[in-house]
Order: sequence, then C-alpha cells, then structure tokens
Amino acid sequence: MRKVLLPAFIIVAAILILGRLYYLQILDDSWIKKSDNNAYKIKYEYPERGYIYDRDGTLMVANQPSYDIMVTPKDVAKDIDTMEICRLLNVTKEYFINRLEKARVYSPRVPSVFLPQLNKKEFAAFQEKARRFKGFDIVKRSLRDYQINAAANVFGYIAQVNEAIIKENPYYQSGDLIGRQGVEKVYEDVLRGVKGVKYIQKDRFGRDIGPFKGGIYDTIPEQGKDITLTLDAELQQYGEALMFEKRGGIVALEPQTGEILALITAPSYDPSILVGRDRSKNYRMLESDTLGIPLYDRSLLAEYPPGSPFKILTGLIGLEEDVIDQQSTFVCRHGFSYGRGAFMRCHDSGVNNLHEAITKSCNTYFASTFRLTIDKYNDPQKGLRVWSDHLKSFGLGDFLGYDLPPGKRGLVPTPEFYKRYYPNGGWRSSTIISNSIGQGEILMTPIQLASMISTVANKGYYYTPHIIKTIEGEEIDKKFTTKHYTTVKEKYFGPVIEGLHNVYKEGTARSLKVEGIDICGKTGTAENFTEINGKSTQLTDHSIFVAFAPKDNPKIAIAVFVENGYWGARWAGPIASLMIEKYLKGTISRKDLEVKMLTKGLKEEYDKVTSGKPFSINQ
Repeated sequence: MRKVLLPAFIIVAAILILGRLYYLQILDDSWIKKSDNNAYKIKYEYPERGYIYDRDGTLMVANQPSYDIMVTPKDVAKDIDTMEICRLLNVTKEYFINRLEKARVYSPRVPSVFLPQLNKKEFAAFQEKARRFKGFDIVKRSLRDYQINAAANVFGYIAQVNEAIIKENPYYQSGDLIGRQGVEKVYEDVLRGVKGVKYIQKDRFGRDIGPFKGGIYDTIPEQGKDITLTLDAELQQYGEALMFEKRGGIVALEPQTGEILALITAPSYDPSILVGRDRSKNYRMLESDTLGIPLYDRSLLAEYPPGSPFKILTGLIGLEEDVIDQQSTFVCRHGFSYGRGAFMRCHDSGVNNLHEAITKSCNTYFASTFRLTIDKYNDPQKGLRVWSDHLKSFGLGDFLGYDLPPGKRGLVPTPEFYKRYYPNGGWRSSTIISNSIGQGEILMTPIQLASMISTVANKGYYYTPHIIKTIEGEEIDKKFTTKHYTTVKEKYFGPVIEGLHNVYKEGTARSLKVEGIDICGKTGTAENFTEINGKSTQLTDHSIFVAFAPKDNPKIAIAVFVENGYWGARWAGPIASLMIEKYLKGTISRKDLEVKMLTKGLKEEYDKVTSGKPFSINQ
C-alpha cells in the first residue's frame, strides 16, 4: 500500500502544478495587463462627472470638454522637434524640459500631464500634427460648466490630484481630477463615475496595432451619478446679492426636514473662475485676499458671539429648570447690577415678564434668569453642567454632522473650560453672567444658529442640516431623516414663540414686517473686538438676526450675521425678512428695503481695519 501511495501523491501533485501553469500561461492573460511589458499600453477614458441640480430641478452644474496633453517619457523620441511643439502649445523650452523631467521622475513608463486643459481650438491645432510627436497623447476630460454664478462655497471645485492623493488612493493617476471642498469633495465617489480602460497592443517599433485580445478586457467609462441638492438656486443667488459689500454668513433651513435652502458666505466669488488654465492663478488671487477671505466659508467656519438671539435659549432653559415661568417678572433699571459694582447695561426699563422681555430684548430679565439657573444648585459647577448639557442637546458646541466640510464646533463653556481660567475656583454665576445674553465665552457658527432657531420652530426637535436631497439610484444617509430631541419639553416653546412673534408686531423688528406673513424673529447685536497692532480693540458691533415663518407650520428658518453691521435691525434683519418673503411668496413688497440691501454696503467700515483678523470674537 505504501508503495502505491507515494507515486500516486507525486502524480496528483504534478498534475495540479501543470494544470496551474497551463492556466496562467495559456488561458489567463490578466498578468500581462498588470506588467510593464513594452508591447502593451493602458489608456484610460474619463467619464463625465455627474450633474448637480437644485431642489426644483434647475441645472446648476454641468460639464464642458477639456483636453490634456499627456507625455510618456520613455516613448519620447530623442530627435523630437522641441521648438515646434513649444510653438504649437505656446510654452517655453524651459517649461518643456521641466515638465518632461517631472514626468520622468513620476514614471518613465506611465503617462502624466504635460499640459492640462486645452480648449477646442488648441486641441485641434495639436491633433493635426500629433503624429510627429511620439510619446505625446491627448486625453479628453470634462471640466465643470456652471449655470449660475453663485454657491461657490457649496459646490467647491475640482483640481488635479497631487502625489499624496495618488499614494493614498490607487484609483487616481497623474492628471486625474478630484473634488475639492463643498459637495464636489463630499460626494466625489458618486460624482466622479468610473474610468474606462483600453489595453492597446504595440508592435516591435512601438506603434499601436490595435486592441489587445480583440478588446475583451476593455471597459467603457461610466458617467458619474447626478445629484439633487436641497439648495434653492434662486434664493441662494438672491441672498448673495443682498450681501453686496458686506461680510458675514447666511444659512436658511427647512425646519421640517433640516434641508439647507441657502448657504451663503460673503464675500464670495464666481465658481467659474476656478475652471480651466487660469484656475491656479485665480485661486492664488482669491487666497491673497487676507481681509475679505472669499475662500473662507463664514457660514460654516466663522465662530461669533450669538448676541441677543441666545436669550431664546436662556429663557427656555430657565423654564425647563423651573426657575421662571411665563408670569415671572424682573425689574429693569436700564441694566443689571452684579458682582462688585459691575453693571450690565440695557436699553430697556420697567417690569417685564418673559413675553415682554423677548419683545424688548431685556438684558436684565435674561441675566436674572441665567443667575437663577446656575444658582439653583449648591455648586456653580453643577449648575453650569446642567446649563451646558441643555445647550448641547440643541447641537451646540460640536459639529452638527452635516454633509459638507466640518466647519467649526463653536463653544459652549463647561466647568472644565472655566477650571483652566480659574484653577483655584472662585468663579460663580456673576463671573460668567455675559453668557446669558450671548456674549461672554459662548460662540456659535451661522449654521448652528440657524439650526437652533429651526429647533425652536419645531418646538423641541431638529434634523441634521444637510445639502443632499437625492442621489441618482441611491438613498441618502438615514441620519438626515432622524429627529434629534432637546432636553427642553415641548410645552415651553409656545410662550417663547409668542414672544418672537411679538418682536415683529411691536418689538425690535416691527419696522421689518412683511404683509401677509406671520414671522417670528429676534434681533441681535454682538460686541466686536479684534487685535490690531497687538492690542484688543473694540470695533463696530456685529448685526445678527434669526427668524422663521410662517409662525404656524414653518417653512423656512434663517440666521444672518453681518460683520460690523451695527445692530440687528439695521442690516441682518432686513436681509432675513427679504429672503423669507422671496422664498414664501416669490416676490418682494418692500422694494425700498430691497434696493438698500442690494446697493448699500459696509465697505467704509471694513476699510477702517487695515490689519488684524478678518472677523473677531468677544475676548
């Protein structure tokens, strides 16, 4: 038996080995495709990126053809007519030598970009004589073609991949385009499509002689998927126009879904200037504007003191903590006294309940409420913990989770935060009283403030703000359709909403009424400090406004920040009212207000600051 087993084992092993060799060498040609065999070359065909539409189906971003000249260094003839190709492509000899050397360093056998993004005329001129320039090929790509000159911060842009991206993701090759910033970056995998691949056989002279194996391994490119954004293109363009010669951010949401209707940063730029051969030059131009910073998305990144709109939260937390009710009153004598002779000024006076305090924006009322909230607990640290936890339930002090570059967290002070400033303790409610009116250390981004007022409109819940509405053939992330509830009970929102409605009827926004629309809103003015020549300097206050409408069954919630805009009803309030009317009615009744916002700005205010930060926070 042993004499039979050993020969049988050897025979079976030999058969398996021979069978595997036959398969690899005769039947399977895939190894050839992956090798550097000089008889073959791989050519990629690039798909069009997916189109981008607004919520109503309006096309916002399409494509236009572009052509790259690619070079494979090992195939370039030694006797190539350098002067002719330089003349034909309008480049210098130095450029030719430099690009060829860079391509050789990248890979002598793999094509890399020699000259990107030729237009049709340049492409036609080169194609006519391309056969003279061995080693140079033309690759057709698609560049973005913007149908609107707005929403640059939402779209982002596309640019060539760098070496780091190529190393990180083998899908990309030299010269490939990738989304940068905005939805182009976030939804890159959806929008880019899939490259097609052709395997081309070459003869012993290096000439193309046709597809390898009759093209059985070739694949065709798959166009990127179209996406529909939640954005209202008309509202976005209108909002950007209203921010004429102003700096700041605007975010408008649909409260019932969390869909972003408008996401505006000012100043901004026409997205089309970051397309084509001049993209790098124009990008450097935008980047060099260190005061306006048009590449900086203030709607997501700028952290401001929220000012008086924060009083909404102070009141809600006071109700939830049962330190006030609707009938609670405080006496205001043009300010609030606290600490050792410290005094918080207020433009109001008299006896106010919650409804009146919201209407008049009384500092004394909300400072008193905040103090009672913190002092309800024996230890101010515990009181502050309760207060900060309530705020965090509104999504504040952290990233909201939206489908755009992450922006900034904002700041909700905690006991740990103040321990760094007061390591030996000693702080109490009066020490941090400025937080009660949205000054102090509290910071919020425009999108956080918009989400907050949207939560108020919904009476205690919000959806994660998001820019994607639909993806062709796919479902959107379920986190965008999940409700998030606050720690404040629904019953407490009613009294606050009535107060916000009264702000438009007879309060600080009474001059901004819109006929036929019940708007709830809150004006805000935030102190503005910046560092100039090493010194903290107070500048003109920021203008802030939050609102939603209609009062019942709200369709839009909005937050507006205008840097150095004086007070809330001067710039931010009118912009919010105009955008609400534009969205709900499609027309504008207050033409005088519209003309002012479209033609007047704050250039003189901004010119006062020739150095320092482009925007500031309360120190």
